[in-house]
Amino acid sequence: MQEAPQITFPPVEGASLFARALGTAPRFDVMATLAKGPVCYTKVLGKRIYFVNDAEYVKRILLDNLANYPKSVTYRNNLRPFLGDGLLISEGDFWKRQRRLAQPAFHLRRLKALAATMADCAAHMAQGWEHGKVVDVTPVMNAVTMEIVARTLFSADVKNDIPVVAESMRVLGEGSGRIRPTAFFDLPEFITRPRGRGFAEAVGALDAILNRIVAQRRAETEKGDEARDDLLSMLLEARDEDSGQGMTDKQLRDELVTLFLAGHETTSISLAWTFHLLAQNPEAEAKLHAEVDAVLGDKSAPTFDDLARLPYARMVAEEAMRLYPPAYVFSRRAIAEDQLGPWRIPAGAHIIISPYALQRHPDYWPEPDVFKPERFAPDAPNDRPKHAYIPFGGGPRICIGNSFAMMEHAIVLTAAVRRWRLESIPGHVVRTEPRITLRPRGGLPMRVMRR
Repeated sequence: MQEAPQITFPPVEGASLFARALGTAPRFDVMATLAKGPVCYTKVLGKRIYFVNDAEYVKRILLDNLANYPKSVTYRNNLRPFLGDGLLISEGDFWKRQRRLAQPAFHLRRLKALAATMADCAAHMAQGWEHGKVVDVTPVMNAVTMEIVARTLFSADVKNDIPVVAESMRVLGEGSGRIRPTAFFDLPEFITRPRGRGFAEAVGALDAILNRIVAQRRAETEKGDEARDDLLSMLLEARDEDSGQGMTDKQLRDELVTLFLAGHETTSISLAWTFHLLAQNPEAEAKLHAEVDAVLGDKSAPTFDDLARLPYARMVAEEAMRLYPPAYVFSRRAIAEDQLGPWRIPAGAHIIISPYALQRHPDYWPEPDVFKPERFAPDAPNDRPKHAYIPFGGGPRICIGNSFAMMEHAIVLTAAVRRWRLESIPGHVVRTEPRITLRPRGGLPMRVMRR
């Protein structure tokens, strides 16, 4: 076995390790960094951090040798303080049980029932836009996806609480979004936990709302009230096939917070990047407009059955997530020594996998930096490895809400472009900001124009 080459990152003031490694900081190029090979490492406070940028090696980590690569301590250090032990964080038998309990809530039949709520939210958003007005697309998309996840999770329970929830999620995301050097070490939580009274207050505000909703629903169940048609009802009714037990209030809380984050943050960021890419690529935008006009006619938003007749909208979404995957990086830890091709991975190694890098790798993607939705056409030639495209992760731990997110993306996107175009602002330079998700740095101002 060979030892992987070591790389060093040039210091960039104010830039995190991930920002420097992924080329999102000034003067730094991810492909140049990873040109030394598919496996390389750097050191953080003396600890080796390995970067893996080969689809077959990623497949071994996420699927073939999954048991050797649990999630790294960075998840516990950065996200557990507010996500708890939800599906994104938990491991082992506990994760398997929670996944089994939550999976039925995301079956196709359930998603179909939620499409009308998504369409209603998306249509209401589009109706509120004004011709010629400049808007920051990022918070606009965040607001509509927040409303969607609130209504699909809880029906109308949190309508008046959405502003509090949104502000809490913003504070928590800011507090957990910057990866500190201590995140790579197995340290007590009181050392790694984000500081500041604001973080604790945001956790408390969010917990108060969620605990109140869960208590109300349990009381309704005990009275024999008819179950509501939302995801919370599905989670409350779920029972383990072996023990017959459901989720505790703590388990429900952790899954609900995880779904809140995954259900609005990632989709809103993906939608923002999509509008930016369409504005830069008028031919693709024209194709999308033609498809939406032909399918929707006078409708303000698509129905569930319309989505199958909007293949180009899905291709646009998939290509946008290739170039700007919201979950742009994730990490694993090697329990025992392993071998990736000729490369030795020592026991205890901290491993970083970047969908951002894989999905721009020239070995898998011709013209990797060009926006070409046709790559994802059903009849397009495709000889690339499956794990060269992992915007939702891969293997058994692939995002449980990937179908929910794709449906939400298509409905919001098509409802918006049915009536409007979003134009780039001349002179505004769009840059990435790698935090919990890969956001547009400083927002994404665009001008709303009636079609």
